[in-house]
Amino acid sequence: MCPLCNGFQQFHYQCSKCGHHIEEVGRIMDYFDDYSAYMEIDQLKQIDGIPTTLSGHECAHLFYCPMCHHEEVKLIEE
Repeated sequence: MCPLCNGFQQFHYQCSKCGHHIEEVGRIMDYFDDYSAYMEIDQLKQIDGIPTTLSGHECAHLFYCPMCHHEEVKLIEE
């Protein structure tokens, strides 16, 4: 169970480009298509392009920097 998805924990990261605080904007799998938010999570982890998310029990989240518009994916341990 992802602590970020379920609101158990907050994560604070800095942008790797400019050092500004980056904002969490959701799981990357929710951006795949209109129906991905309704699909099984483990099924989506098999096609998310990150080989460790399923086996490593990780949840890939997208973070966005409002200062320089850089996007980063962070793996959150479930």
